Amino acid sequence: MNPISMTLCRGFLRILAPLVLSLTSVCAAAQPQVTLTVSAAASLTDALKEVAARLQADRPGLELRLNFAASGVLLQQIAQGAPVDVFASADQATMDRAAAEGLIVPATRRDFASNLLVLVSPAQAPIASLADLRRPEVRRVAIGKPATVPAGRYAQQVLDHAGLASALAPRLVPADNVRQVLDYVARAEVDAGFVYRTDAQRFARQLRIVPLEGGYEPVRYPVAVVKGSAHAELARELIDFLLAPQGQEILARHGFGRP
Repeated sequence: MNPISMTLCRGFLRILAPLVLSLTSVCAAAQPQVTLTVSAAASLTDALKEVAARLQADRPGLELRLNFAASGVLLQQIAQGAPVDVFASADQATMDRAAAEGLIVPATRRDFASNLLVLVSPAQAPIASLADLRRPEVRRVAIGKPATVPAGRYAQQVLDHAGLASALAPRLVPADNVRQVLDYVARAEVDAGFVYRTDAQRFARQLRIVPLEGGYEPVRYPVAVVKGSAHAELARELIDFLLAPQGQEILARHGFGRP
């Protein structure tokens, strides 16, 4: 390229660069970023991460900010003013409290999934039934804190129903959420623990899983728009997606049952 041509090209690029930057700014402005904050029970972690990825891919400009913890802890955060748009609990009682405290929009409340409680232990542990928790070599049993962790409350119901609550009380190891229980068991830091079926399937090859025959209330997951959400309509669309075939397919893939 001769010197004159090179000079012309440089001049053209100097003119073009601001136009490209301007066009980029216009395109970004045409797709404003919207952040939807979802506080959900810890057992929903994997399923809702996939839901978020699907929705964000389908809707440029949307960001789903996911906050996972025990349902009772999430309720406390919302009550203290945490900016949340959607609340998904692992039990009805926590959502009932949210409604009683005026923290959700009641008309948006829907059940969107179900689950089962199971007893898990390291594969080598001598636990094949709930009654085996009485064995003297079973010294530590992990359980979510019943006051804030629905899975812990369901587990307490199981122990009460089986007449094991008093005998096992000294052996119980409290956990902040159901995923922490699973971690304790997976690392063999405890002899057994109570988790949801959906959590147990993540380590199905490493754990012994004992189904529980009732003794606890049905595990149904409700979801609702949080009162005062700045994106209430978008929050409703998320709830609709969870109940739509695509959302239910994702939940089923992660082991959840229909509501």
